[in-house]
Amino acid sequence: MTRTTALLRLATVAAAALALCGCISLLPKTKEAHLYRFGQPLAAEALTSPQGQVGVFRTNATFQRESAGDRLLTITNGHVAYIAETRWVAPAAVLWDEAVLAAFDADHGPVRLISRGEPAAADYVLRLDVRNFEARYERGPKAAPTVIVRVRAAMTRGTDRSVVAEQIFEKRVSAADNRVGAIVPAYDRAVAEVLRDVVAWTTAQAKPT
Repeated sequence: MTRTTALLRLATVAAAALALCGCISLLPKTKEAHLYRFGQPLAAEALTSPQGQVGVFRTNATFQRESAGDRLLTITNGHVAYIAETRWVAPAAVLWDEAVLAAFDADHGPVRLISRGEPAAADYVLRLDVRNFEARYERGPKAAPTVIVRVRAAMTRGTDRSVVAEQIFEKRVSAADNRVGAIVPAYDRAVAEVLRDVVAWTTAQAKPT
């Protein structure tokens, strides 16, 4: 190989590398999303508390499709958008499931919530459909939004699936400010309050058989 040929090849490689560098620099830079969660962690004493005697099987249910993922849904005058650079640490539907289990585990009432796959008999079946899980800007796009969590609960008997009771639960919590740091606590409070009511209602319906 002559020196001229070698120099030409080196020049070609250098030009190709420079072109690649140029291409990489044109790619858009994305900002890292801030991660949040809702739902209170299960207290240590709840892990050792005695289990309830009335088995309630929690069946599969629906979750508002637009907000079931890891983005925070907002609604302003019918316009739907997601809060930029902000994510739940896991899909909202998954965090909701964890919050439901924690709420029942923390309760010392007679109900024992049974999940799919558990080898336990169920006296009742509980279905929780999350109809709304969103932050609404009801006072304009610059004002603090109101977080709305709306759930339809339905209980049936485990033996014949006859309807025991149905009810809609809704909590509306105004954020302290129009900032993510204030909106997330509003979600957390709304979830906690609606689940508190769901647990109390379930306990009232579930009679020992």
